[in-house]
Amino acid sequence: MVLENVKAYWEAYAVANGLDRNVPPAWMFGDGSQEMGDRLGSLVVQGIKTGTCAAHCVFELENEPIPEVDTYEIVLDGSNEPLAIIKYTKIELVKMNEVTHDFARSEGEGDLSHEYWYTGHKKFFTWELGQYGRAFTDDLLLVCQTFEVMDIYRERGSL
Repeated sequence: MVLENVKAYWEAYAVANGLDRNVPPAWMFGDGSQEMGDRLGSLVVQGIKTGTCAAHCVFELENEPIPEVDTYEIVLDGSNEPLAIIKYTKIELVKMNEVTHDFARSEGEGDLSHEYWYTGHKKFFTWELGQYGRAFTDDLLLVCQTFEVMDIYRERGSL
């Protein structure tokens, strides 16, 4: 079920930009907690976070398609309210232990170092994979997604 405010946000953006009015996926970053959704969503709105990654096996386990370049998605805050519309500019399959420093920096977290990224993501993927009875490994295959912010909800005013 798509929330009405998410649907209205997308429809206004789609009409203004000559796009299909079918609402793209809308989701929040992180572990589903309000704190993490707000913190990571804020980094997107500030232009600091331009990359994200997910475990490839989770897409398979949840029967979800892997995002494609030039597709749009709606980023939500920790209260499931729209924050921004993003468009994917690059999608790569990369092993966890082969993620570049540049990609780690694009995630916008902590001190922007590869070490900070690796430590935080190892903890997250250990938790997430544990939900499926799977174990984290250093060669976990990731879907690394680079995106551009196309629109920020607060800049549109109330719809």
